[in-house]
Amino acid sequence: MVSNRLCIATAVIAAGLGCTSEQRSPFLATSKAEARAPRAPTVTPQETGTTQRFFAVSPVNAAVVWASARGGTFARTLDGGSTWVSRQVAGAETMEFRDVEGVSANVAYLMSAGTGPDNRIYKTEDGGNTWRLQAQATDPRDFWDCFAFWTPRRAILMDDSYDAHFPLRHTNNGGNDGWPLLRNPPAAQPGEGAFAASGTCAATQGESNAWLATGAAAVARVLRTTDAGRSWQSSATPIQPQGTPTSGNASVDFRDARHGLVGGGDVVDSATPQLNVARSGDGGMSWKLTTPTPFPGAVYGLTYARNHHEDDDGDDDDDGDGDDVRKRAVATGPGGSAWTDNEGQTWTLLPGITNCWAVAFANERTGWLGCGAGRIYRIDF
Repeated sequence: MVSNRLCIATAVIAAGLGCTSEQRSPFLATSKAEARAPRAPTVTPQETGTTQRFFAVSPVNAAVVWASARGGTFARTLDGGSTWVSRQVAGAETMEFRDVEGVSANVAYLMSAGTGPDNRIYKTEDGGNTWRLQAQATDPRDFWDCFAFWTPRRAILMDDSYDAHFPLRHTNNGGNDGWPLLRNPPAAQPGEGAFAASGTCAATQGESNAWLATGAAAVARVLRTTDAGRSWQSSATPIQPQGTPTSGNASVDFRDARHGLVGGGDVVDSATPQLNVARSGDGGMSWKLTTPTPFPGAVYGLTYARNHHEDDDGDDDDDGDGDDVRKRAVATGPGGSAWTDNEGQTWTLLPGITNCWAVAFANERTGWLGCGAGRIYRIDF
């Protein structure tokens, strides 16, 4: 069932079922958005040297960015995207690298998703010239969705559930001893899992906070821990639709310990407006719908415009008002891309930017979108 979700979502994109930039959600408060007249960012297409779909993007800083793709492909830029070099990992030419974590110009991790041994983690320490296999699943029920890092050596990995729990993995030493299972995994609903759409189904913050976005079950939830996975709590989210094997939460991000966003919907429906973003102001204990994005369909990737290795202090209020750069976020999916400067109270469409799954930022001004057909866009506010 999990692999079917992967195949269905991929098939939808391959069939070109995305939507044009002229389509709008009937839920959007257009008059309010227009009245605010926010200054639009500059969006610049980049030449990547590949036609493989990009699944995830990981900026180290405004110059160094890593990206991961289908066909065992990764890409790296050292000059902010002016030039990219795309290559394949030897021995992994058939893998789908659904997530990437860039640590420096030389160090990065790649995570592939699939069935059993197709779930792998590779690490390079020489800029991608060589890669070492750190972990590989053996159970055919495994399906690795994404990973998220607290530090270059501490991380957590999301796996779809089986046997009524999530067999999460982690590392405290950069994967040098593999990626062992967590000792106290969270309980799962029947069929519950994540969507390996953008490398953002998990988010980390501070020393030990983490959130996992789930779907494909009766209730779409966000799982949360404040002790690096030793204990877990969960909360339902109001994302709609949900309750089917192809719907629920797909992406989560927190800018500090309290303020976060989750995005999702029906990942195989790119034409229907959906209630696809929710916001939390209490660390993920409760969630409220924001204004939906102006593009239809599900949100695959959603992120705050910030460097994810630098945490906000979280001292601002939670009323959703005001043009605060800390509240700036970008959402993307097959149906389009949009940005907000108030955590989803209003959204502004990025015209013509469709069929993208991933988005990540180096800082509050500069980020990248990873898209189909080998496309990457740089966003500058």
